[in-house]
Amino acid sequence: MNIEVPKAQNHMDKHQKIAQCFSPAAFIHDTEENYEAIETLIREQEIGGLTFFHSRHSAAANFEKRAEVLDVSGTFEKLIGLINRYQAISKIPLLISIDGEYGLAMRVEKTPQYPFAITLGALKTDAEKWVEEVGYRMGLDMKRSGIHLNLAPCADVNTNPNNPVIGYRSFGDLAEKVAKLAFSSYSGMKKAGIGACLKHFPGHGDTATDSHLGLPILHKTKAQLQAEELLPFQYGIDRGVELIMVGHLAVPALTGGKDIPASVSRELITDLLKGEMGFKGLVISDALNMKAVANLYPEPGELECQAFHAGNDILCFSDHVKEGIEKIAQHSSDAEVKAVFEKIMALKKQLGVIGFKPVEVPSFDWESHSQLQKDLAENYVSVIFGEINPAELKALADVGKLGYREFFTQNPSTFSRQLDLPFAPIDQAEKVILAVFVPSHKPLNQFGMDQAVLDEIKKLAKTKPCILIHFGNPLALKHLGDLEDFEAVICAFQGFEEVQEVATKLLI
Repeated sequence: MNIEVPKAQNHMDKHQKIAQCFSPAAFIHDTEENYEAIETLIREQEIGGLTFFHSRHSAAANFEKRAEVLDVSGTFEKLIGLINRYQAISKIPLLISIDGEYGLAMRVEKTPQYPFAITLGALKTDAEKWVEEVGYRMGLDMKRSGIHLNLAPCADVNTNPNNPVIGYRSFGDLAEKVAKLAFSSYSGMKKAGIGACLKHFPGHGDTATDSHLGLPILHKTKAQLQAEELLPFQYGIDRGVELIMVGHLAVPALTGGKDIPASVSRELITDLLKGEMGFKGLVISDALNMKAVANLYPEPGELECQAFHAGNDILCFSDHVKEGIEKIAQHSSDAEVKAVFEKIMALKKQLGVIGFKPVEVPSFDWESHSQLQKDLAENYVSVIFGEINPAELKALADVGKLGYREFFTQNPSTFSRQLDLPFAPIDQAEKVILAVFVPSHKPLNQFGMDQAVLDEIKKLAKTKPCILIHFGNPLALKHLGDLEDFEAVICAFQGFEEVQEVATKLLI
């Protein structure tokens, strides 16, 4: 790291320049042996960057598939320590990236968590302003932590409610809204001084297969794609977006009828994205360990070579760095390598990577963060069906006729404490408030909701007037039955304490 970059550049050979394209995974919670393996990659292969994940358990292709018991104490401190450790031995400072769509908390415990994209998509007023502010706050958190690039936001239009991988990660199902909010998020992060990227080009929102596990195929015409999937990316390109991530999905209409992953398609990346759509920035591959592409190229290094020649500038989560560098060197001209290398070095200079200095563990302004959460919640928590009469509820409570049940909680919630009403047993109640804290924001196994509990909720809604408070992904509402069975429904989107406090104001 003590080598001056301009001098280092003058003496870099073809292999060293190619190595700057590589950003393999680094795991915060890992063995010392694996930490040393990363150090070997830095010293021997002279890689350009690292993409941090919480642990191997949470990494792309392995997510929710392995039961690991980890000591997660001090995750943030470990991250800072590893960044400093790895930067200290790199000849050219590393571009440090993370997948933080809702902030550092997506990968690191005890750091600020911001609302999901689907939640921000429900903001009723000044949505673009608020989303930019959230992006800015997330960006500041990352910049102060030694991170240069956030692999977010999603510009996917979630037109398939059964999508197993996007869902809560999308700003919604309307292309124009997604375009504006994704760009607002990007702009906020850029304002904070870090890089951001729109993903997953050409659009992962209408897929039914999880690309971590298999290859999704999107059967739409080019005209349909331009009206929906491609629109947010074109919107960003027209306004100067500098980084775009390409996803692992096949779009035959854009690849000459071939079921080839977008991430390795020259027709899609070079011809369409860079050519027809006019993108001049850097292209980042989605994680190259994901089954959608990894299973197609069993020979080590071949996938990396294909991704490079398709037009990717940064190769994320490669499992075969050394072999990939060799194959790219064999099949690429000096001019091709030079062009990509110069783009990466320009990005590093722009993001302050070149002047990296050891990072101290920052503190967070939790009071300010809490106020932001409250301000946001007051803007998106709303009654989506029926009407609520707070005076009536208070009167029922006073005469012992108002019931209350909450589901999928172990302890009494902040919401119930904030209500502070005398509740009657359900069988004696004339009206019941039902608070549902959806266990998971992902659709697997009915968002983690047990069928017996769902049946109980549905039965209550049919037998007594019930007011439903839904703390969770709104896409999970379909599992609670017909909303018209409830007297009223409040969608609160997430279970943050500040959200629970705001939700009570609609009832008392």
